[in-house]
Amino acid sequence: MSTLAHAVHDSKTMLRRNLKHALRYPAVSLGPAMMPILMLLLFVYAFGDSIGAGLGGGRDAYLEYLTPGVIIMGVAAGAMSTSIAVCQDMTEGIINRFRTMNITRSSFMTGHVIGSVITTVVSLVLVVGAALALGFRPDADPLEWLAAAGLIAAIAFAVAWLSAALGLISKTVESASNKPLLIQFLPFLGSAFVPADSMAPGLRWFAQNQPFTPMTETLRGLLTGSEIGSSGWVSLAWCVGITVIGYVWSRSLFNSTTR
Repeated sequence: MSTLAHAVHDSKTMLRRNLKHALRYPAVSLGPAMMPILMLLLFVYAFGDSIGAGLGGGRDAYLEYLTPGVIIMGVAAGAMSTSIAVCQDMTEGIINRFRTMNITRSSFMTGHVIGSVITTVVSLVLVVGAALALGFRPDADPLEWLAAAGLIAAIAFAVAWLSAALGLISKTVESASNKPLLIQFLPFLGSAFVPADSMAPGLRWFAQNQPFTPMTETLRGLLTGSEIGSSGWVSLAWCVGITVIGYVWSRSLFNSTTR
C-alpha cells in the first residue's frame, strides 16, 4: 500500500471512529443547532415586526434576512464540540495508544476535522428545517443551493481546523470549551441580525472587516437573491486564510505534542 493510500485508509478509520462517537452522543453533536434555532425563534417573534419594519417589510422580511445569519451562527457554534473532542483525545490517554500503532500521524487530525464538518452540516439541516417551518422561503435555484452548500462546507472546514488547534493547546476539557467562544460570538458582531450600515461607526467598521460578515452576505445573496458584490471572493479568501492558519498551527502543535 502506498503512503497516500495508507494515509487515506487511516483517515477513513479515524473519521468512522469520530462519527460513531457523534452517534453515541447526539446531544453533543447536534447541540450546536439548538442555540441558532432558539435565536431564530427569539428574534423573529420578539423583534421581527420592529426590525422588519426597518428593513422595509415585516416579520417575514426579517425572517428572510435573519435565516442566513443564523445558519452561519450554527457553523460557528460547531467550534466548541470540535475543540472539546480533540482535547479529550489528547488528555485522556487514547493518543498514547495511537502512538503504538501503525497509524499515519495526519489521520488523527483529518478524522476530527472531516467529522466535524459532517456533524455541523447535519445539525444545520435542523436549523434550515426550523426556518422553513417558520415561513422562510428561499428563491435559490439548484445551482445557488449547491454554491450555498459549498460555502457552508468551506466555512465549516476552516472553523474546524482552527477549533482543532484550540483543542490542542487546551489542558482540560473545560478550557477547550471556553477557547472557541470568540469564534461563536463573532457572528453576533456582524450582519447576521441587523445590517452593518445601521451600527455605530466603530462597531460598523469592525463588522465590515471581520470574516463572518462577508460570509453571511454571500449566503444571504445565494438564498434570497440580495446583492453579493465582492463578498463572495472575500468569503473564500477568509476561508482559505483561516484554513491555512488552523492547519499549520494544528500540525505544529500535534507534532510537538506527540514526539
